[in-house]
Amino acid sequence: MNVHTPEIDRKPSREEAEAALAVLRQWAGKSSDDEIARLDPVVGNLLPGQAYPVLNRVYPADFVADEAYKASLPDLQNGPASLIVGEKQTIQHVGISNFRLPIRYHTRDNGDLTLETSVTGTVSLEAEKKGINMSRIMRSFYAHSEKDFSFAVIEHALDDYKRDLGSFDARIQMRFSFPVKVASLRSGLMGWQYYDIALELVEAAGVRKKIMHLDYVYSSTCPCSLELSEHARMTRGQLATPHSQRSVARISVELVGAACLWFEDLIDLAREGVPTETQVMVKREDEQAFAELNAANPIFVEDAARSFCKALKADRRVGDFRVVASHQESLHSHDAVSLLTEGETFAQESLEPRLFASLIHAG
Repeated sequence: MNVHTPEIDRKPSREEAEAALAVLRQWAGKSSDDEIARLDPVVGNLLPGQAYPVLNRVYPADFVADEAYKASLPDLQNGPASLIVGEKQTIQHVGISNFRLPIRYHTRDNGDLTLETSVTGTVSLEAEKKGINMSRIMRSFYAHSEKDFSFAVIEHALDDYKRDLGSFDARIQMRFSFPVKVASLRSGLMGWQYYDIALELVEAAGVRKKIMHLDYVYSSTCPCSLELSEHARMTRGQLATPHSQRSVARISVELVGAACLWFEDLIDLAREGVPTETQVMVKREDEQAFAELNAANPIFVEDAARSFCKALKADRRVGDFRVVASHQESLHSHDAVSLLTEGETFAQESLEPRLFASLIHAG
């Protein structure tokens, strides 16, 4: 049994600490590097002119990190609650964004495609947890991307999240550019149209939802401008052209039921709602046809939102949905925008500050 006297338990004074430091420096000044290293390499920092320890500056290419060495590595991400910075508060989502890798997708018309995909993966973090191991998110995707397709990749990765990270909520999104060969209006030419699509799997309180997002680019001709142009022509013989502009709708739908809603199906629903999709291959007869198509379908931005809504509500594979539309005006210096939601999934009181500004088709 060890007996501690009050003298041993006493905290040394500052003067005693300074004296001990002076003795240690005196010893280190007369000792070799090997002697210092055997005692404690840090002692070398106490010597004048030795602000930094002498370290090896050559990359050790032959060094092998065995299991014992890896077990000794510090892990601050998964550290104790005592290391938490700021308020010990639950974080709804923390993870990674724009992690890219090739993912395989089933398609309705073109078989299986492998497309470069940007992954955003997040999990909830309880108030008493320091952090998550974000590399596990990437490893989950690599483990499943070569043997699964589309939503199956996300579902297996999300299962890994919950098992490995012990998280109760998770959200994974895969975003990609989806190619579809589209025919011109009259000439018969074919061209590739690219659609920005994202698949999202959300789990909250044990309930999973599958969501598909589509950015659909179309032309919108102003009904008011069309009528005013026709009035000028008919009453004064004055040539006038109605204004139209490139427009973007972001359509987000919850997938319900057992039947598959293919990427091409959602594109067809958007085209059914607003048929004036921008064109890829155009000859003179196609340009004239496009002008006629626009004149037959003039729409304000609220008309567009309701037209998309009508098409979506008629499809039983679509549950809750949201339509965000932006007509990037050629008449005004500002855009005309609308937002329409159906159901609770996309209902929200506050909007992201740059939501409508993100509806830009770069071409």
